[in-house]
Amino acid sequence: MTEMTPPDEATIVMDEAAMAETLRRMAREIVHGNDVLEDLALLGILRRGRPLADRLADIIQELTGVAPPVGSLATTLYRDDFRGGIGSAMDKGNTHFDFNVDGRTILLVDDVLAAGRTIRAAMDEVMDYGRPRRIQLACVVDRGGRELPIRADYLGHSMATTPNEWVTTRLHEIDGEDAVLLTRRTDLEEGA
Repeated sequence: MTEMTPPDEATIVMDEAAMAETLRRMAREIVHGNDVLEDLALLGILRRGRPLADRLADIIQELTGVAPPVGSLATTLYRDDFRGGIGSAMDKGNTHFDFNVDGRTILLVDDVLAAGRTIRAAMDEVMDYGRPRRIQLACVVDRGGRELPIRADYLGHSMATTPNEWVTTRLHEIDGEDAVLLTRRTDLEEGA
């Protein structure tokens, strides 16, 4: 007889309306935090950071009339856990942007901030393309568990999670819906 693993429990942290309002608030904060919007460029960390960067850029344009350029960063090859043989290289897309980073304010955009290793990798990659005036970070959720001294300049929601909890974002562009979910691994709680 095979023992069944109990299903993971998921809680909705943000629904579609809450995500829309969160991104709108973050865009207003980005506008207020950048005096020269013409020098601002957004780089979405693949995979879910890119659609979020596109949305933020659209809202910024709606609010100000300035359309910041948007690009994509695929940080897999810059991650220290991949280079050390710990992780696995997953093809999540390619880095692509058609603007010069020199002298610009680069806003990195990601869905979930956790250990900070993806953000460190993104900063390393950006520096390989030039020298920005400054680098900022926007994340929808900070789930805690930081291993590196990195924090978001623009943050949607902060929550403390345990090792058996995971935060997942779902986006219309990829998943067909907008939501932030907190999933609790019930099999880890029971020692399975």
